[in-house]
Amino acid sequence: MNKYLEILIGLVLLLAPIYMWIANTAEFGTAATLFLKGGLVWLFLGIGAMFLIIGISDLKD
Repeated sequence: MNKYLEILIGLVLLLAPIYMWIANTAEFGTAATLFLKGGLVWLFLGIGAMFLIIGISDLKD
């Protein structure tokens, strides 16, 4: 694919959600924020479980 076309598509895909978030039409900004908060909770749970498993594995050694 043409490199300029790839850059243009990338910019559109980045700027469209940012515009929708700022303009807050149909409450997309609120939904995105709630989704991000939920994702952060799952991320922290996963990282905590990973450290717990690594710690238990190190106790065996």
